[in-house]
Amino acid sequence: MSTKQTVAVFGAYGHTGRFVVAELRAQGFVPVLLGRDAGRLQAMARAHPGLAHRVASADDPASLDRALQGVAAVVNCAGPFASTAAPVIEAALRSGIPYVDVAAEIEANLDTFTHFAERAKAAGVAVVPAMAFFGGLGDLLVTTAMGDWTTADEAHVAYGLNSWHPTAGTRVSGTVSRERRDGRRVRYTGGRLEYYAAEGDLPTLEWDFPSPMGPRPVFGEFTMADVVTVPSHLSIPEVRTYMTTAAAQDLAAADTPAPAAVDELGRSAQTFTVDVVVRSGDMRRRVVAVGQDIYAISAPLAVEAVRRILEGRTRTSGVASAGEIFDAPDFLDALSAHLAVAPRQESRVPQLA
Repeated sequence: MSTKQTVAVFGAYGHTGRFVVAELRAQGFVPVLLGRDAGRLQAMARAHPGLAHRVASADDPASLDRALQGVAAVVNCAGPFASTAAPVIEAALRSGIPYVDVAAEIEANLDTFTHFAERAKAAGVAVVPAMAFFGGLGDLLVTTAMGDWTTADEAHVAYGLNSWHPTAGTRVSGTVSRERRDGRRVRYTGGRLEYYAAEGDLPTLEWDFPSPMGPRPVFGEFTMADVVTVPSHLSIPEVRTYMTTAAAQDLAAADTPAPAAVDELGRSAQTFTVDVVVRSGDMRRRVVAVGQDIYAISAPLAVEAVRRILEGRTRTSGVASAGEIFDAPDFLDALSAHLAVAPRQESRVPQLA
């Protein structure tokens, strides 16, 4: 594969889009900058001399078709994905190129699996939604934890964020998701996605994160995109996600500022621990990942996905989550410069007296 292949980035001037563009360049690809705002595209192109930029809008199919001419793949970083995912996937299918996005929106990811599975499979085009911190990373970790198990009773994904300074895009996407849910909460239980009316605060419990984070209070039923990606290919009837209360409160507060860069890569000071536990009968398997900046880590996740698709290092085609289409342990190993993943641990579940 030529390392000079071109990869379009829709929403290139957004917070995560900028990380993706930088990672593509670092990995030898040639990004093509896409977005609807010509002025912001031009400003970004000046910061990256030599890169092409093309104006395109999700509500203008012809502009998307023009923007994707001559590129090998497209990465969609422009939320809310409820509005952008379907149009960009349609354009990718018309162009016959793979599509990857960084959507964390549960409903948008579910729409991708629901509406494009048959068409993408028939076209032999890879469509990988949620190839990001939420949805993609959790799915890779759960798949790695499963190992040779073909089924499990439950999977738990606990997100230990020391803080959460949301981007404007995160706030908008969250608003769109809440509107689509009509005030209801969502969970994956009994082998299906369930929307339910609930009053009061989310349940709180203490999660024993490994050192150095240690025990922290978390919100249960803080449901993330893993409830779409994990069950899409793994036989686990209960998939539950948790969030440290401090991070959730940051997200909920209207006055929490956006992320601020603290290093030369543009990453914020935010750190994370993702603690995954799967249980089958009386056996439990655990995998833990640690890193910095949930937005920044989405870039190597998405770019590694593009690389593997273009190199033909995939296990299926069509719409597929990260854990299904890629060799999950090998994929995580490839991210060692960005992510520390501890070896899988196995133990017996303590029995009640």
